[in-house]
Amino acid sequence: MSTPLNIDINLASGFRQVARALTMVENNLKGYDELLKSLPFSNTPITGITGPPGAGKSTLVNAIISGLLAKGKKVAILAIDPTSPFNFGSLLGDRIRMATHFNHPDVFIRSLATRGSLGGLSAKTIEMTEVLKAAGFDHIIVETVGVGQSEVEIAGLADQTFVTLVPEAGDEIQNIKSGLMEIADAFIINKADRDGADLFINNLKKILHHDNGRDIPVLKTVASKNEGIDAVVNLMLSAPLQPNTRKELLLAEKVYHIIQQRRMQGVDKKKLRQQIAQALSKGGFNMYRFAAEASSKSQEIRIRNQD
Repeated sequence: MSTPLNIDINLASGFRQVARALTMVENNLKGYDELLKSLPFSNTPITGITGPPGAGKSTLVNAIISGLLAKGKKVAILAIDPTSPFNFGSLLGDRIRMATHFNHPDVFIRSLATRGSLGGLSAKTIEMTEVLKAAGFDHIIVETVGVGQSEVEIAGLADQTFVTLVPEAGDEIQNIKSGLMEIADAFIINKADRDGADLFINNLKKILHHDNGRDIPVLKTVASKNEGIDAVVNLMLSAPLQPNTRKELLLAEKVYHIIQQRRMQGVDKKKLRQQIAQALSKGGFNMYRFAAEASSKSQEIRIRNQD
């Protein structure tokens, strides 16, 4: 598909143009807004893989990619890495963990920093997945940072959400109930060869049956050994277990994040930290007065940019 900027993001043209379009969008380069507005609506399915740190999400995704390739699918992965709140850098290490597929002609892997979004879902995540959908991949996987209850943001992006846990998460089941239960279309218990896995799975199933009133699949995997992956891939490619009644909610969440990002365009976190340091040095710092003044300046910048 050619855009008004003559960027052909159809897969037949190769990945270079897709990467170029993603870079434009990620960095707000000239013409990115025009590019986004030209994208056609696409029903390419998006699967979100989320869960706490240490659950083996990247290893799981790597194994899932192999399963999708075996079925002749072209797949794109958007791997979200945490941004340091101190130096605003990101490790972006998912390409290393998925190195087996990095040069495969049917696999496109892109890392993206969270840019301060606690749940790992920024407006840029949404915009970049829309570019990937327009490119013509058969399936898109978004792997998000696992940081607790705010992971529920992935429900605003993915058509189906898989929550990855490990047997040691047994003590955290009560915390899991606080948010992830509501958005999980399936639970994947990775590293299921560890002690206590069966007991954890039984307890999880009891909670799901008691609290949800619907059958949420619980799958066992050992991603490092490629065990249980076929069942995960088949579930991803199967028809939804129930009609997706969240479409309006998903789109509303996407539009909300996009509006939020555009309203915050005049706010630079690095400059904000410098301004706070200056204000603190003068004494008598009031956070709310400072925020009101910063918000007013941000609005002025946004209006000037529109003009």
